[in-house]
Amino acid sequence: MSIDIFEEMKKSNTEQIVFNYNKDTGLKSIIAINDTTVGPALGGCRILDYDSTDEAIIDAIRLAAGMTHKCSIAGSNYGGGKTVVIADPKVDKNEILLRDIGKFVQTLNGRYYIGPDVGTTSQDMVEISNQTDYAVSLPEEYGGFGDPSKPTAYGVYMAMKSAAKFKYGSDSLKNKTIAIQGVGKVGGILVEYLSKEGANIIISGRTEESTGAILSKFPDVKVVPADEIYKQECDIFSPCALGGILNEENIEKLKCHIIAGAANNQLDELSSGQILHDKGIIFAPDFVINTGGFISASDTLDAGNVNMDRVMSKTEKIYDLTYMILEKSKDEDIPTTEIAIKIAEDRIRLIGKINNKFIK
Repeated sequence: MSIDIFEEMKKSNTEQIVFNYNKDTGLKSIIAINDTTVGPALGGCRILDYDSTDEAIIDAIRLAAGMTHKCSIAGSNYGGGKTVVIADPKVDKNEILLRDIGKFVQTLNGRYYIGPDVGTTSQDMVEISNQTDYAVSLPEEYGGFGDPSKPTAYGVYMAMKSAAKFKYGSDSLKNKTIAIQGVGKVGGILVEYLSKEGANIIISGRTEESTGAILSKFPDVKVVPADEIYKQECDIFSPCALGGILNEENIEKLKCHIIAGAANNQLDELSSGQILHDKGIIFAPDFVINTGGFISASDTLDAGNVNMDRVMSKTEKIYDLTYMILEKSKDEDIPTTEIAIKIAEDRIRLIGKINNKFIK
C-alpha cells in the first residue's frame, strides 16, 4: 500500500479500522470508526467498485470523520462510522454478500450501527440484519424508517432557502436558477421540492436513465452533460452525487452564489472552503445540511418507533442552523465548514468532559 494508514488515522482522529475478507463470498470491506466519545458510531454501507484498496481506505476514513461531525451537529447521541465494500453493486451485491457484511458488523458488539449509503438500500439492510442486531433504516414493514431520501432532500431544501434568505433577503426560490449535479433518489426528490416552488432547474446525471426519469415528470427541466454542470450560470449549485468535487479546478468554473447539496465530503480539501470563502461563494456545509437521513435513522433507533412528522420537524431545524453558521462565518470572516466543524467538535469535547467527570 502506498498510504500510511496510521498517519491517515492520526490526521482524522480515527479510532479504529477493521478489514474484513471472506474468500468464499468475495467480501472485501473496511469499517472505519471515527469517534465514540458521545456514543456508538453510526454510518452507512457504501458498495463501490473502487480503483484501489488505498482509495477505499481513504474514502472510509473521510466518510467516517464526516459522520462524526454530522452526528454531533445534529445533536445526537452517536459518533461517526462507515463501511465501504470494494465491489460492483450491480454485479456483486447479493444476499450472501450482504449477510457477510452483517456478520462482521455483529463482531463489533454495538460499537457501530450500519445503514444504507451509495450502492445499498433499505431493503439491503434486511439481509444485513439477518446477521446483526445493529442495522438501521430498514423498510417500514420491518419496523424501520425506510428510505431516508425524503428527509435528506428536505434538509437540503431547507438549507437552500436559508442560504437564499441570507444572500438575497428572501428565502423564496421562485425563479431562482438551481443546478443539481446528480439526480438519484435524493436529487430527484429535491427537484420535486424546487419545481413546486417555481425554481428554474438544471440537472446532470451519470446516466440517461436517471435524467430521463426526471424529464418524464418535469419536462421544463434543462439537462446538461455531466462535465458542463459546473459552468452553468445559476443562483445555487447543488452537488448531490459523490464527494471531492469542489477542488481548485472546478471551483474556477463555478458561476453561482451559493453551494448547497446532499453529497458527502464535497470539498476535496479543507483549503477549498477557504477558496470559496475568498471568492464570496456561500457554502452550506454538507455534513450540516444532509443530516435528514441520519436524523431518520437515529430518531427511530432512539424512540423505538417510526414517526415521519417527528423526523421532518427535526430536519426542518437545518434552516436555522444553516443561517446561524452563515452569520458566524460572515462575522468572524472564517469559512463556513470551519465554523461548523468547531461547533461539532466543541460539543464532542464538552460531552467527553461530562462523561469523564467522575472517572478516576
